Amino acid sequence: MTMMTRLSGAILAASLVAGAAAAQSPTFFRIGTGSAGGTYFPIGGTIANGISAPPGSRPCDEGGQCGVPGLIAIAQSTTASVFNNTAVQNGELEAGMAAADVTRSMYLGEGKFDGKPHEKLRIVANLYPEDLHLVLPKGQSLNDLGDLAGKRVGIAQAGSGTQVAVLQMLDAWGVTRDNMDEAELNNSQSAERLADGQLDGYFYAAGWPVSAMVQLATTKGMELHSFTDEDLAKINEIIPAYIPSKIPANVYDGVDYEVKTPAVSALLVVSSDLPDELVYGITQAMWNKNTRNLLDNGHAKGKQITLETALDGIGSLGVPLHPGAEKFYKEAGLLN
Repeated sequence: MTMMTRLSGAILAASLVAGAAAAQSPTFFRIGTGSAGGTYFPIGGTIANGISAPPGSRPCDEGGQCGVPGLIAIAQSTTASVFNNTAVQNGELEAGMAAADVTRSMYLGEGKFDGKPHEKLRIVANLYPEDLHLVLPKGQSLNDLGDLAGKRVGIAQAGSGTQVAVLQMLDAWGVTRDNMDEAELNNSQSAERLADGQLDGYFYAAGWPVSAMVQLATTKGMELHSFTDEDLAKINEIIPAYIPSKIPANVYDGVDYEVKTPAVSALLVVSSDLPDELVYGITQAMWNKNTRNLLDNGHAKGKQITLETALDGIGSLGVPLHPGAEKFYKEAGLLN
């Protein structure tokens, strides 16, 4: 074989590869999650992996990725619900994970978001319950939320659904920014401050186990506040999306008791601007066997993300499904 023949063959091969790449140009899909120490980030990463199938990857039936052909989904760490929904509304993110109560308020333009409806928000799926963790130093306890008056309290980061809900709850017990020393921190920062004695308690809503709390529990130790049934009913009246839930005993080292606490659903939200075909493909990929395997073998909350519960509570939330997702659920027999 001559040098010219080999060169011609190389040029032809390169041309074929370039042509194949051009035929399937990548589609980038950004998913807003939360802080690295919480639950949104690892779950968002698992979903991103499940729905991706980059150009040139092996076909699903040959052991490759089983997502949307050409899609490259990326989980981005953010300040969570409020930020994510705002970014989806503004076209700065294609999708986001967000708490149900915040998503409803933002879509309708109610409460803190009065007069500012985020009318482009659409739901792809209900994911899992986020339990509110009220973390206290080892050996400490509270009678109720009123005991936090005058204390140093982590109220979660600005832009998070947790902070919006927590401030509403605290207000019902007479605790406000005026009579507590509040700290706007993410979960990892709050855990560090509590371990160093700089906080008397902090709030964080997430699916258990939360990695930063696992580390706190196994090093400095911690307690979780268990709400009374009466307090849970009061919270549910204030914020209907927060329903009574339980964190089992021994989820965290040293917390050997069951914790009664309010919980809110985590949702996967997209923009109404996204094409129906794309969202249909993403919804289909979320519920295939490959993604099921990823969810079951990733973060513990992944096992609670199921097709059977994908529409739980959505009908009464007042926020529409994206038409692409709706088409999938109708074909799956979950919607009429």
